[in-house]
Amino acid sequence: MILYPAIDILGGSAVRLVKGDFAAKKVYDEDPLSAARAWTEAGARHLHVVDLDGAKEGRAVNVGNLRRIVDELGVPVQYGGGLRTLVAIEEAIEAGAQRAILGTAAFKDESLLDAALARWPQRIVVSVDVRGGHVTTAGWTEGTQLGTEDVIAGLYERGARELVFTNVDRDGMLEGPSLEEVDRVAAAVRGRVIYSGGIGRLADLEGLVALGRESLAGVIVGKALYERRFTVAEALAVLGE
Repeated sequence: MILYPAIDILGGSAVRLVKGDFAAKKVYDEDPLSAARAWTEAGARHLHVVDLDGAKEGRAVNVGNLRRIVDELGVPVQYGGGLRTLVAIEEAIEAGAQRAILGTAAFKDESLLDAALARWPQRIVVSVDVRGGHVTTAGWTEGTQLGTEDVIAGLYERGARELVFTNVDRDGMLEGPSLEEVDRVAAAVRGRVIYSGGIGRLADLEGLVALGRESLAGVIVGKALYERRFTVAEALAVLGE
């Protein structure tokens, strides 16, 4: 299972939100590149970069920071936030993103997702963000009535094979995932899924590994690493990366 340390960029800084609330942010590093460098120097082999400004504004804002991270550190980066046109996706990929993450656009513009999957079939990841049991969009600010398993089935039918699943209610809370929920989601995925939301201790990672789901390919960790609940090296050892 792959560890993805998270660099969430808002206002030019590396931050973490609580339950997706833009007003409840904590700045961990004034420079996203500095935050990313700390994780790679600690042993991280992949990074998860989110343009929170872009997710909020509906357009890619931090492609320049993405380029800086990729150019200097040279590790695979998956990047999302505000990628709502083919041009924006192409710019992210040209800036060095190994994989581009689509959230809102995947649910509001079916033709965009279909076109992106046709053009970059191995490089498009769909973000399924859930709050209160339903999928949420627009940087976690807009709710829908879409159920998780139905959404996953529909995405598979359209060709999506790579997903990120986030429980927004647990994000930034450090209280751990609902293993029952993760197991249910992983069972519904016919492809690969990366989990995100609430990881707070090594035991949370151990619980994910113990599920034994082949489709559960990785985990995104942010606040727990920033607040030194455990180290990158300890997480890599548990995940067997």
